[in-house]
Amino acid sequence: MKKIKYLVLAFVAVCLTAGITSCEKEKEVEKIVEVIKNDTIKVIQTDTVKEDNNWSRYQTIVTQTVKDNKKHDKVILLVAFGSTWEQAYDAFDATVDAYKKAFPSYDIFLSYSSAICINRAAAGENTEPRFYYAPLFWLNAFADKKVRYNEIVVQSLQVIPGEEYTRVINYIKDFANNANGDLDDDYLAGVELRLGVPLLQDAEVDVNEVAKQLNELYKSQAAQGVVAFMGHGNPDEYDTYKANVRYTQLEAALQQYSPNYFVGTVDMMENFKTHVWARMTAAGITSGKIFLHPLMSIDGDHGHNDMGGDDDDNWEEGVGFTPNEEGEVEDTSWKMYFRHLGYDCPEENVIHKGLLELPTIREVWMEHTRYAIDGEPLDYYHSKNPEE
Repeated sequence: MKKIKYLVLAFVAVCLTAGITSCEKEKEVEKIVEVIKNDTIKVIQTDTVKEDNNWSRYQTIVTQTVKDNKKHDKVILLVAFGSTWEQAYDAFDATVDAYKKAFPSYDIFLSYSSAICINRAAAGENTEPRFYYAPLFWLNAFADKKVRYNEIVVQSLQVIPGEEYTRVINYIKDFANNANGDLDDDYLAGVELRLGVPLLQDAEVDVNEVAKQLNELYKSQAAQGVVAFMGHGNPDEYDTYKANVRYTQLEAALQQYSPNYFVGTVDMMENFKTHVWARMTAAGITSGKIFLHPLMSIDGDHGHNDMGGDDDDNWEEGVGFTPNEEGEVEDTSWKMYFRHLGYDCPEENVIHKGLLELPTIREVWMEHTRYAIDGEPLDYYHSKNPEE
């Protein structure tokens, strides 16, 4: 019985990590778990588990989708972290449409890299169910013998070249090196594989261009008060390529246009909202208007809750805030935090716009795609690391 339990748990793990968990498949998993609880398992055919699992089902769905929609011999796969918000879905749909218009000789598909977002989107969190699949399903479909694209471009929709970008690189490496041994090595040896880098890949060109475009969009707000951008960032142990420095560099570039621009994060040490406030007060900005804007590809959960939500649990009248050991004030949104500190931040000052919703910023990503197409094919055995 114990051995069977382990087998079933392994099967459940495959279901949860393979990509999408549809309502129907969730029920199947729940039934299996219930059987375990009741100790009524008698026999599980291992061959059935191996051949009839979510991974193979999802691969079949994705491959058929690609076959049905293939119009060209070249393809661009856009890879986003993911979200479950309708606004984010609209932003992704608009981005796909923009890519189709800008790259008419390429087929365009969109993928999520986050298993959590994939599963929650399929479960219909916040809105109707939407079905996305992990990058490897799409890459495998592109190599199917009835598809066989001559050129595959993977475009990262990440903002910084950090942890999530590393995952994108690893997907490409596994595909290119035929990690599962089930692809045609001759095809892989001949296909042109290219990688478009994140928004803030380059410390000089990208950071300065994004700063320029953000200032064009929000210089009128900066003339009235503080414009604080909230990025995601990575904890120190996950700060791949030391990518968190891009937030600091972007703030410095923005402040060349106005001292009222600030850039903080939800996850970067020494750059939480408390540190943004410390920099503001050090600059003599202790009151006045403040505008908040997500520095993320989409305005999803972080933008609506961590930045613009009504969470206010950390504030205690007469006491103030109680920061944690890292200096962050938890359980309080940026909006409520700055309101309590005396800044003017009404709802209309919370700008709910993801970066993909800003055409001039989206164009920076598209320039990275063009550069990838015009440059040399990706070296399969080495990642495309950013410069410091």
